[in-house]
Amino acid sequence: MKAIQNDHYTYRVTWSEDDQEYVGLCAEFPSLSWLSTSPEAALRGIRSVVADVVADMKKSRELAPDPLASRKFSGKFMVRVPPDLHRELTVEAAEEGVSLNRLVTIKLAH
Repeated sequence: MKAIQNDHYTYRVTWSEDDQEYVGLCAEFPSLSWLSTSPEAALRGIRSVVADVVADMKKSRELAPDPLASRKFSGKFMVRVPPDLHRELTVEAAEEGVSLNRLVTIKLAH
């Protein structure tokens, strides 16, 4: 079992309109969150919660998720779209003189 660096996880702090507080989140642990009145405290809170969860997982010999930053990505994924959208995108790509793959990459980047 390899050691996991809690600081390598993907953390985010955002404002929660419902709670009227900042919420700290971790992409690799989507069920965890931490509310606080300041963004700094929300980040400290979620990092602490993740560290506790990872420690508990280690004690029970569970594997913690690999940080997204450590994962290798191929650059390929398959997306299913309705046939009409496929046709529309193919026509648009042809009119622009690019491949369908290039057109969709450009659209996803924006």
